[in-house]
Amino acid sequence: MWDRRVVEKIKEVVGHFSISCRFKNVNDHFEWAFTGIYGPNLNRKRQFMWEELVGLNNWWNLPWCFGGDFNVIRFGSERLGAGRFTCCMNDFSDFISLHGLMDNPLEGGLYTWSNSNSASRIDRFLFSPVLVEYFTHFSQKRLPRVLSDHFPILWESGSHRRGRIPFRFENIWLKAKGFLDKMKSWWENYHFQRTPSYILAKKLIALKTDLKKWNETNFGNIIVKKQHLWSKLNALDVKEDNQPLTEEEKLEKATFRANLEKAALFEEISWRQKSRVLFLKEGDSNTRFFYRMTNSNRRNNCIENLMIDGSLSSN
Repeated sequence: MWDRRVVEKIKEVVGHFSISCRFKNVNDHFEWAFTGIYGPNLNRKRQFMWEELVGLNNWWNLPWCFGGDFNVIRFGSERLGAGRFTCCMNDFSDFISLHGLMDNPLEGGLYTWSNSNSASRIDRFLFSPVLVEYFTHFSQKRLPRVLSDHFPILWESGSHRRGRIPFRFENIWLKAKGFLDKMKSWWENYHFQRTPSYILAKKLIALKTDLKKWNETNFGNIIVKKQHLWSKLNALDVKEDNQPLTEEEKLEKATFRANLEKAALFEEISWRQKSRVLFLKEGDSNTRFFYRMTNSNRRNNCIENLMIDGSLSSN
């Protein structure tokens, strides 16, 4: 669930309301902690959650990031129709103030949970100011939801630079209507002269060119499509925060969700291929697992030493 090329997990702790991990950056060995939270619904149990988090913070004494469903709001404006301040709201703000945590504004919407009758911001990320020195450009954004009452919250702090991606045949192309017929037509229209091996090599080069062109103009980038659908769905979610949707907009929202599920399936197939995991059944869906396996394969492809003239060399 994390990139081991970037951070290394040192320790983990499981509590009643939280799961915490202690991390160390690979590059600069800076140590910090992250805690995932699921807060209680009952007011009388929330004090136990604060005590648990305070104990963890005092034990490790590290720069910290807390994130998850706190099941409590800070201000009246964070719940639809809320009135006066409550003791639970004051306790939440006291916890943030006591530990000097930062609470960035939520981008992309007002609330993180809603049903047909109510809406509130009960999910958020909090973090120590020291983390800003090591992870820049912090932001928390509300993403569109598909099935849950909760909106996913994305906590961002920059991106990694990547090199040029080599060409690979994508298994998801086989899901496109008429793709095999198109490939057959391309192959039969390639004409080269010389030896059979030369002809095969030339045909494969020509096929690669046509596949890349077809992917750019017809099939498209699955990640970009998915982000576009998220954006459309989020726009309707934001509108629904303030006013009911029309029947046409509800139908449009249902279409976006169906297309988003299809795009997510294509993304899973792509990660399955990259991870080279062949023993899972169709329907075993966990993109993070495939992502982890892909990174593992990349690490295994690294040559750490060679036997040269009978001597082991790592230089």
